[in-house]
Amino acid sequence: MRLLLFTGKGGVGKTTSAAATAARVASRGGKVLVVSTDPAHSLADALGAPLDARPREVAVSDGVVLHAAEVHTRALVDDAWRELRGHLRTLLHGAGVDEVAAEELTALPGVEDLLALSEVHRLADSGLWDAVIVDCGPTAETLRLLALPESAAGYLERLFPAHRRAVRGLLAGLAGSDQVGRWDAAADALGRLAERLTGLRDLLTAETTSARLVLTPEAVVAAETRRALTALALQQIRVDGLVANRVVPDPGSARGAAAEWLRTRRREQQRVLDSVREGTELPLRLVEHRAAEPVGSAALAALGAELYGDDDPLAPRGTAPELRVSGGGRDLDAVYRLEIALPLHRDAELDLARIGDELAIAVDGRRRLIALPAVLRRCEVVSAEAGDDGVTVAFKPDPELWMR
Repeated sequence: MRLLLFTGKGGVGKTTSAAATAARVASRGGKVLVVSTDPAHSLADALGAPLDARPREVAVSDGVVLHAAEVHTRALVDDAWRELRGHLRTLLHGAGVDEVAAEELTALPGVEDLLALSEVHRLADSGLWDAVIVDCGPTAETLRLLALPESAAGYLERLFPAHRRAVRGLLAGLAGSDQVGRWDAAADALGRLAERLTGLRDLLTAETTSARLVLTPEAVVAAETRRALTALALQQIRVDGLVANRVVPDPGSARGAAAEWLRTRRREQQRVLDSVREGTELPLRLVEHRAAEPVGSAALAALGAELYGDDDPLAPRGTAPELRVSGGGRDLDAVYRLEIALPLHRDAELDLARIGDELAIAVDGRRRLIALPAVLRRCEVVSAEAGDDGVTVAFKPDPELWMR
């Protein structure tokens, strides 16, 4: 099953691009679901069909259909989160946390986004479709969404650092044997949440999952796209291509003020597109500005045909940024290098810090903790370099740790 995520700065046409891609996949005989997690929910408007949380058929042409849905997070919060939050309060209260603090601690940041992503996972896991195409929110919201499974797992780990059975045993002992059933149910719920977060993280980093960034040929939008490429690489999420929307048509040899305006605007757009191509090897597909909005499945199918031609809309799948350890030596003279493939734009603000057995990498204010390979946990950082290919961090054995 192929999972394809569309995002971009607000207003660049990501919903239209996602819907057009779904229409093209359906036209080529694929079973496809396009689903919106964007709170603005403009997918129904783009398709010209009413949608709700349940996938429904939308006709593309005679005998060709796609399925579409819009995730409504409020209902998910009411249905799925209320019970789990009650279990978490039980665990915290049993561990000695007062009721007011327990209430605040269980207000998990971003829970609505997390549940939306979990719903996408459920739909993708159903096996009903060859591909699930997701119309995500604007770039900033999407980056936060995609980082949530890992950050939420860290949140829970800090709240309950021991294994589920250890937590269960500790709290049961504190509460007495008459409370064992309650703690057992709460610990089971916590374990299910941890498994769900792991499943979401695995889904996002799977070889069959990738993101596709939509932009317009404007300097501000292109700059945000470059930052998004770095942020997605930081999360180990593949990006398989870019879509440049609303490219001004070439007026050819036409004369007049209007034709001259088009030529001037196209030259400006071309400079932006050239700068985007210089910063990445990803394929960049162009969509010319249309006189009429591509609304409705027929118009979207035509747009999808222009966008992909004879190519498979679901390929290529992209390559995940790599983490590689090289080097070595004899005992304390060893030198190791941790190479992190991370596309850094020209003005990227990079910060590194060693935190226990993890390396904290922050780029433009977005941070990720990377668990160090076993060989590096007994080493200390001696230097770091950033280049076009990413970041290289050098380690040498820490004498105190190495001899243990």
